[in-house]
Formats: sequence, C-alpha cells, structure tokens
Amino acid sequence: MVIEPMVIWALVLRGMALGALAAVTAALWRSGQISIRIAGLLLTLSAAAYTLNSSAFTRENLGLADIPVHFFALGGAGCFWLFIVTLFEDRPVSAVTLAPAGLLTALGLVGWLGRQQMSSPVWIGHNLIEAGFALHALFVIARSWRGDLVETRRRLRGPVLGVVTIYVLVLSALEIGEGLGFSPAWYDLAGGGALAFMCTLGAVAFLRAEPNIFGAGKSEAARDDGLDAGDRLLLAKLEALMAAGEAWRREGLTIGALAAEIGAPEHKLRRLINDHLGFRNFAAFVNARRIKAAQGLLSDPARARESVSAIAFELGFGSLGPFNRAFKEATGQTPTEWRREKLAAASPISQNPS
Repeated sequence: MVIEPMVIWALVLRGMALGALAAVTAALWRSGQISIRIAGLLLTLSAAAYTLNSSAFTRENLGLADIPVHFFALGGAGCFWLFIVTLFEDRPVSAVTLAPAGLLTALGLVGWLGRQQMSSPVWIGHNLIEAGFALHALFVIARSWRGDLVETRRRLRGPVLGVVTIYVLVLSALEIGEGLGFSPAWYDLAGGGALAFMCTLGAVAFLRAEPNIFGAGKSEAARDDGLDAGDRLLLAKLEALMAAGEAWRREGLTIGALAAEIGAPEHKLRRLINDHLGFRNFAAFVNARRIKAAQGLLSDPARARESVSAIAFELGFGSLGPFNRAFKEATGQTPTEWRREKLAAASPISQNPS
C-alpha cells in the first residue's frame, strides 16, 4: 500500500499530538487533586480518541479499536468544559459537571449507531452543542479571571486555555462544514498540525505549572511566614470591613472595590487572601461569609415562612441559582433541605409521639 506524503505528514503530526497528550496526563496526575485527575484523564482520553478518529486513514485502520476510540471521541467538548470548570472554578467532578460529556456522548451514539450521515440533523446538532459548551468554557475563563486569587492560574488563562477554547470553536465550525459536504484535501494535514500545536502547548503549560495551580495549599505555619506589619494591618482592615462592615452583603462586590476601600493594591490583596486565608478565588472568599449567615437565617424558626430566594438576595446573591450551588457545595445540602432538617430538629413537637 502506497501512502501519500500528505497523509504521512498528517500521521506524524497526530503522533506528536498523542505524545504531548501523554505528557499532559502525567502533569495533571501529579496534582494529587482527585477532581483534576478525573477531569484531566477524561480530557486527554477524549482528545486522544479524537486525534485518531478525525483522520480517515487511522479510522480505517483501527480495526476493533475503532469502537472504543469512536466512543470516547463523542463527548470531547463536554470533557473540555468539565476540565475548565474544575480547574478555574474549583468545582468538583459530579453528576452535574459530567452531564455535558454524557449528553454529547448519548447524542453521538444516536448518530453513530443509527448510521446517520454527517450532514444529518443529529450530527449538525451534536456539533452545535459542542460549540455551545466551548463558548461557555470561554465565558468561564473570562468571568472569573479578575477574581482568581492564584497568580499562576491567572497567567495561564489567556495564552493557553483561551486559545484552546477558540480552537474548539473553529474545529466545530470545520466539522459542521464537513457535514455539509465541504471537505478539501488539506483538511487532514491542517487538522493534524492544529492538534500537534495545541497539545504541545498544553504539555508545556502544565509541565511547567506550579503545584498551587491545582489546589496544593499552604500549611497554616507557611501562611504565617512572610507577614510583615503592613500585611497584618491590611488583613486587619479586611477583617473589619468583612465582619463589622459586612461588605460581603453587597451584590456584585469585586476584589478591586475591596482593595480600594482598605487602601491596598489589588494584586497584594489577592496574594494575601490566597496565601494567608487559603481561598483560591474571590467568589469563594465572599461566599464563605454569605453561606455562614444563610445557615443561621435558614435555621431560624422566626423566618421559616420567608422564601429562600429572599434570603439569597438579602445576603448579596444576584439570583437563586448561584446561591443554591454555593450552598450545596459548602454543606452538601440544598438550602431547602438544610432548612427542613434544622427546623425539624428545633421543633418542640416529638417526631415519634408515645
């Protein structure tokens, strides 16, 4: 069998991409964080499967391996989205965060097992949903950028993962074009080159990343090291503003506004909250106060008839959704479940009357 030079170069580039993905897997595994490990493994597995499945030559020569390769390639954009929210928003791997990958895989199976053509509504819908999740991943990177308290993670957002997200969007557009019949000869080589470039970029970024990007926090003793008189004064001002001043109640509170009030450079306040208070993002720092207050209000029999949404707004949340998510992440229960349990425990009426 004679293989054309363009096909050979495309295979070489895809081999480079697979090697880089192996390096990314090793870098993410060293994090020690279970959610990062799971999300990273799913991302690299789906990316490796896509690397093999997106080439006509490799796809035709996989044999029985075509089945698992094709399966793992179906939910790639969902795995990418999972990795973004896990790394940048410190969200745990759960049924909710796994749902996008599951949705894309299920829809892809319908098209694959139903032998739908790439131009069918099923595959076009699959590609559009992929683009939607990629767009939301880009939104996540931008939304929490300023509130990110981990400096190495802040620097990683734009140059690497932002570009990767754009790549996923372009890739989705190319797949939609292919589904509509637009498939020039250079697609395979261009796709292999793009994959090799992006995977190598990811390997370099994560192999060089400092441990704290993955959530490796400092010990309590280490947090006290390096605090000079100025740092202690700033932390005291911060505590006064958050405790007595209840700044956390303000809807839309930003780290920039807080820094201006205590008279500190924003980057310095960011470092102090991260290094010495142990928070990785500003939203978590503020929400810790809000959730503690919410627990008290939801447990108060005198406010039992007040709606959960009213309490959320009172505590500075702009809508009910973020409040519910933050409360459940902190307590393992929804606000309604928490209220029901605490009020039942406080009730003077016996649950098992004799």
